[in-house]
Amino acid sequence: MKNKKYIMKIYTKKAPKPIGPYSQAIKTKNLLMISGQIPIHVNSKKIPKKIYDQTILVLNNIKEIIKKTDFKIKNIIKTTIFTTNLNKIKIINSAYKKFFKNKLLIFPARSCIEVSKLPKNVKIEIEAIVYKK
Repeated sequence: MKNKKYIMKIYTKKAPKPIGPYSQAIKTKNLLMISGQIPIHVNSKKIPKKIYDQTILVLNNIKEIIKKTDFKIKNIIKTTIFTTNLNKIKIINSAYKKFFKNKLLIFPARSCIEVSKLPKNVKIEIEAIVYKK
């Protein structure tokens, strides 16, 4: 397939394994598309109970995927957050700000969507788009 040399599957054992037919991330020359990540501890397989802890864990899982490439956290240009309770946005924002503090000049563009349910009954899932020249 001609596109194969331009599109590369990214996988790390330091982030949760996909629980369906998808890749953790796909990389092209300048773009890294990270699939929605949920808050599962890689080793213990445990899911934190609090939304703050779930948010930090998801962002750390995204960081581990990015570390598998030549991209950096500062290259994140867009995130999409899916949550089962939009009333928890202040807590989500608090964790989000803490994670990105001192890593970025500006926050990525972002969407935040309330959904009725997420895989494994987690409270949050985040996907990211990463770009660099």
